[in-house]
Amino acid sequence: MAVKIEKKIKGYSVVTPEDKAKEAAKAAAASAASAKAEELPTADVIQMHERIERPEILIGSTYKIKSPLFEHALYVTINDIVLNAGTEHESRRPFEIFINSKNMDHFQWIVALTRIMSAVFRKGGDVTFLVDEMKAVFDPRGGYFKAGGVYMPSLVAELGAIVEDHLKSIGMIHDPEMSDSHRELIAEKRRAYEERSKKNSDAGASIAVIAPRNEDVTVTGDGASFPPSATMCHKCSTKAVVIMDGCATCLNCGYSKCG
Repeated sequence: MAVKIEKKIKGYSVVTPEDKAKEAAKAAAASAASAKAEELPTADVIQMHERIERPEILIGSTYKIKSPLFEHALYVTINDIVLNAGTEHESRRPFEIFINSKNMDHFQWIVALTRIMSAVFRKGGDVTFLVDEMKAVFDPRGGYFKAGGVYMPSLVAELGAIVEDHLKSIGMIHDPEMSDSHRELIAEKRRAYEERSKKNSDAGASIAVIAPRNEDVTVTGDGASFPPSATMCHKCSTKAVVIMDGCATCLNCGYSKCG
């Protein structure tokens, strides 16, 4: 077949079998690199599809926040959506969050915060980062102790703790189990402190630090009680640190400054 050349020829070269072999090798190398890139592991992130719409009925839980910063309690409702219901891949994920209260002082920022959190929930992926971000918020006026002696640096931090508890309940966050030896150590420290307190009481010894009359014995979620004079543990943020044998020891998590 004849080809008409309409431009001026400035140079030419002959394609040899070696040139064809080099081009084939380059193409094979590019194909191998592409295949290797496809085999690399990817992040296991669950993305909810854009076509997912809010169902008529959602499963949810409501949590109560009674903070000394407010006269009225806050009620936090987190609704979940069930994906792949009835299959082996069924999973439950948070879909929206609402906060309701008679107190309207902070209505504006509460509405803004819940709308942003709901948008993050609906986007999908790893939403557990919200817990760490919210629990790291500190109130410049100072935090407070909630029921059980657990310190909360701010109202937003307590909201983050509620989200954490909810994500644990639906299986998105797995709390590391405490070892049996650690549990036994904590139980032993509690028994030792109770026995020492009983001996001092029987002998008529006075307590070094006297709590106010209206201070009740704090009780944690699992029913463990701590002395009213206990101080806060910086590790578990619970008022459970007492002096035992000249060393500060936490009766809740077992932490001790003496090791």
